[in-house]
Amino acid sequence: MAETLKLNIHFGGGAELLFDKIKKREVELPPLKKFKPDCQSDKWTIKELLLWIKENLLREREELFLQGDSVRPGILVLINDTDWELYGELDYELQPADTVMFISTLHGG
Repeated sequence: MAETLKLNIHFGGGAELLFDKIKKREVELPPLKKFKPDCQSDKWTIKELLLWIKENLLREREELFLQGDSVRPGILVLINDTDWELYGELDYELQPADTVMFISTLHGG
């Protein structure tokens, strides 16, 4: 049976304002089939994580964080301090104790 997955999620650069001003969270994701019963896999990816974040952590102005099924342009995503582009972006399979950081590079002027 699938187990829960513990991760660290960090928000910075102003992105934390959309998440009750909380910059760091340790989260425990349920087995993927429990969260998304129609999913063909039992491995959490960044794509599913974003959906979980939207449903469980995002408090306001979804359009400032998400665009379609990904983060909007201007949100830098790091997985264990490395640009997510090097890990396959949305398809990266999350591992126990991963740290996923979302940093907004969008600033008013």
